[in-house]
Amino acid sequence: MKHRLTKNIFTTTFLCALIACTKETSPPDDSQIETSAVVRQAAIAIPDPYAADIAEKVLQSGGNAVDAAIATGFALAVTYIDAGNIGGGGFMLIHQEGETAFLDYREKAPLAADRDMYLDDDGKIIENASLIGAQAVAVPGTVAGFWKAHQRFGSVPWQDLLLPSIQLAENGFIPANVLVNDINDAVVWFGEKTNFRHYFDSIKAEELFRQPELAETLKRISEFGEHDFYRGETAQLIVRQMEQNNGLISSEDLATYTAEWREPAKAQWRQFEVFSAPPPSSGGFAIIQLLKMKDFLDHHFDGLSHNSPQYMHLVAEMEKRVFADRAEYMGDPDFVDIDLDKLVSDDYIARRASEVDPVNISAVSAVQPGLESPDTTHYSIIDQWGNAVSNTYTINWEYGSGIVVQGGGFLLNNEMDDFSAKPGTPNIYGVVGNTANEIQPGKRPLSSMSPTIVLENKQPRLVLGTPGGSTIFTSVFQTIVNIIDFKMSPEAAVGATRFHHQLLPPDLITLSITEELPAETISLLEDRGYRVEPHSFQFGDLQVVWRDTDNQLIPASDPRDRGVARVIKIETN
Repeated sequence: MKHRLTKNIFTTTFLCALIACTKETSPPDDSQIETSAVVRQAAIAIPDPYAADIAEKVLQSGGNAVDAAIATGFALAVTYIDAGNIGGGGFMLIHQEGETAFLDYREKAPLAADRDMYLDDDGKIIENASLIGAQAVAVPGTVAGFWKAHQRFGSVPWQDLLLPSIQLAENGFIPANVLVNDINDAVVWFGEKTNFRHYFDSIKAEELFRQPELAETLKRISEFGEHDFYRGETAQLIVRQMEQNNGLISSEDLATYTAEWREPAKAQWRQFEVFSAPPPSSGGFAIIQLLKMKDFLDHHFDGLSHNSPQYMHLVAEMEKRVFADRAEYMGDPDFVDIDLDKLVSDDYIARRASEVDPVNISAVSAVQPGLESPDTTHYSIIDQWGNAVSNTYTINWEYGSGIVVQGGGFLLNNEMDDFSAKPGTPNIYGVVGNTANEIQPGKRPLSSMSPTIVLENKQPRLVLGTPGGSTIFTSVFQTIVNIIDFKMSPEAAVGATRFHHQLLPPDLITLSITEELPAETISLLEDRGYRVEPHSFQFGDLQVVWRDTDNQLIPASDPRDRGVARVIKIETN
């Protein structure tokens, strides 16, 4: 998919501000000893070229990976309208100066939410009630998350990180053709049910698209930080929008929202340390289970070629068991007791591996929880010092709820659909959940987002993640295996055809296709009883940075979309 590369939108003011805060600007005097310049590498894999240019400028000017991640996130809120956001939430995994930290800035259910809010008088789910409109909106966490990350790890002034995004919103950008086409489809989808059309039906290919209301919001956030979004003028605009559209978010919801530092999901896997997202994400436990389970089944995988029928069957059997555990046990750890250590323990995963049928499709009834008793975006960054950020954030479905905050110019999420509106009933991604993920006031909905960092000898070896709803962690798992086990280049690994199975339907394998699978492969899977179909959406937009054995950074961006992968050479004295 082709995309338009952007012109440099940075002003001299911004560059000077960055340089002033990170570098010595006065020239050396003649008495100073000359030293040879050192060229260091940084790398980015970012799903949009405008945001990639901004990240590169931050890194070139001496900012660290967290600085670049924050600037990227705000830029995507302007140019990656389908998923970039300040009206959603997400997870940030950070490895900086030997410390690995996980920041949960997932959205929360409003205090006025209740368990049965999307059911009619007969106990049936009300169609699209959790997807479209103000009642689908959970309390956003993105601004709080970026603010908290900056307070702990940032080195560049907050205002400087927002300036490029303000300029993009104020002066405009040339939207990618795929974005224009998607927005035109969304205008039809939302129709007159929301105010989406009013804000976005004027967007055109090859023409500057300006967002003046969003520019003013970003200026306020630049000046007042998270306070503006949760207690200031922007908060007032959100509450007013809720009141006008029968939404639930109140001033109290916003004022009491906090992003949380949590212990990352982690495990030793071979010579690597794998760090990923803990609950309320299901992604970290799932990736660890899949990686370990594959090793316990090594005798079955031995000699199998990539995406061969037997390989795909074994992975599908593994995924069945992961999704069964996900449905039963995963939820917000502030509301549900989750024995994560047991779920990722060698003993438990060995037992789950022993249940895999190497020949036949397991019936759903035989795949029970094992313990007793789409639209998202991702980017990966490694800076010149080896610090790394893996960030995944979302407004859930493309363009979220379709509600734009009037006077604020930003979309609000439809994250309430990630709760189990009714136990055992699938959400928009076809995933079922039980009471662990039922709606409760102030609760965070379960997620599949899986920002992941793989360390070797305490240094980031692989930084990756992807959007894609329930396909996220299966995509991350397959990409890790593609690079480490199948020895693929990062570019080949992210471009390879991925497949997905999620317990229900029990016989369905879906594909995210770059290259068609051989007809023989599909035929052999069908002979076993599988249905093999393209996925309902092109899942995944993987962003990967890999450090090879020669200590060279190799980034890769999924060829299915408009991302940018770039090695950045930084000259220092």
